[in-house]
Amino acid sequence: MARKKILVVDDDPEVRLALELRLKANGYTVALAADGASSIVQTRLHMPDLILLDLGLPAGDGFSVIESLKADERMASIPVIILTGRDRASSFDRALKAGTDAFLQKPVENTRLLAVIRQALAPWHAYA
Repeated sequence: MARKKILVVDDDPEVRLALELRLKANGYTVALAADGASSIVQTRLHMPDLILLDLGLPAGDGFSVIESLKADERMASIPVIILTGRDRASSFDRALKAGTDAFLQKPVENTRLLAVIRQALAPWHAYA
C-alpha cells in the first residue's frame, strides 16, 4: 500500500519541522506550507491524503484555506485536521461549520495526533 501523504500547514518553522519528523517517523510522506496561499498551491501540487492546518496563518488564515479547499471539487474531499494554539471555544464551531474533520489544540500529544490522523484516513466500510 502506498504511503499516505500529509500536508502540514503552519507558519512556525519549528512546528513544521517537529510535525514533519513525527509524521515521517510514523511512515507518512510529508509536504509543507508556511501560509494560506502556499497551502492551496501545495495541495494542488501534491494532492495530499490529509491536511494538518493551523488557523493563524499569514496570506490567508486557516478558515479561508478551508473555504478554498471545500469550494474546489478536486480538493473538497481531502480531510482537514485543525491543529492550532487558538482557544477552542472561540474557533471550534466555526471550524466545524467550515468542514474540518477534527480540531486539536497545540501542544498535542503524539499518540493523540496519530490516532486522529489514522481515524481521518480510515476508509469507510459498508457492512451488509
